[in-house]
Amino acid sequence: MNIAAHFPLNATASPTSNEARAEKLVNPGFGRVFTDHMAIAHYSDEKGWHDLAIAPRQPLTVDPACAVLHYAQEIFEGLKAYRGADGGITMFRPEANARRFRKSAERLAMPLLPEELFVESCRALVSAERDWIPTSEGGSLYLRPFMIASEIFLGVKPSSDYIYMVIASSVGAYFKGGAPAVSIWASETYTRAAPGGTGAAKCGGNYAASLIAQAEAIKLGCDQVVFLDAVERRYVEELGGMNVFFVFDDGSLATPPLSDTILAGITRDSLIALARDRGITVREEKYALDQWRADAASGRLVEAFACGTAAVVTPIGQVKASSGDFTIGSGGPGQLTMSLRESLVAIQTGAAPDPYDWLDRIA
Repeated sequence: MNIAAHFPLNATASPTSNEARAEKLVNPGFGRVFTDHMAIAHYSDEKGWHDLAIAPRQPLTVDPACAVLHYAQEIFEGLKAYRGADGGITMFRPEANARRFRKSAERLAMPLLPEELFVESCRALVSAERDWIPTSEGGSLYLRPFMIASEIFLGVKPSSDYIYMVIASSVGAYFKGGAPAVSIWASETYTRAAPGGTGAAKCGGNYAASLIAQAEAIKLGCDQVVFLDAVERRYVEELGGMNVFFVFDDGSLATPPLSDTILAGITRDSLIALARDRGITVREEKYALDQWRADAASGRLVEAFACGTAAVVTPIGQVKASSGDFTIGSGGPGQLTMSLRESLVAIQTGAAPDPYDWLDRIA
């Protein structure tokens, strides 16, 4: 496919100099260094999708009555592009993000972006911004596709107009010196999502709802928050932005089953495939907080970890809760956790073969 077929490049007149870009890439951190261009497309009920382009990145100008500002009709995605050891550039499973983006759009009553256009927009942007991919270990280009309701109208109804964009951010390794074990706060007060709600959609409202619990976690000395189900307030669902896995002394894995309250993580799906191909039993089943505490105390549970696009795999060492704190295993990163992480990162970066056809080679 000609990646410029639908997203032609309208290059910026003021590109970042090679010297300035190199300085930014020395220590980019996460989500703070942005490239010169973005993909953009518009939608209206009359025209459908139109005016697709790779354009200079610039501030948006929206009317104070723009629908997204009042009714939060918005969705987004997150994926990465990597520079391999051979100098080639790949994206990791963009078609899976495209499918999830369509599902999110359907749940939020937004127009469905064709999956091929989603992938093409990401490929075209990465191609234009390939020099922004850090060469340091753990570096990548993080892509943030998103869509907002842009109709100028005050009224509770689906918008008639939308803007789709993809911005790109140069990012370094999420954790310096390896992935440390984090402590998490199990919120028994706040919930992230309820049955029938938007928990399985990747929309900003889910994350906004998690922030008060995340702030509570930080105040209590924890790194992250994990949420329980909204009905019984017992079963572990997911962290504020990551899925969660449990490792048992028989070598098996368990993770909460997908539902309309849990986001179908692409990293989650990838880890399940890797584990099962190793012959590891992976159960998708409900797991209660009191079970988690008891299994950690008895030694039946030996490891736990969270996973997502940004940090890939994050070991969990300690859980704090109003009903009682507990430590998992030694409190540090577990052996299987780190082994699965290393296997996935090796595929993502091209350091290991890709038997699953997960990598989309751009150059």
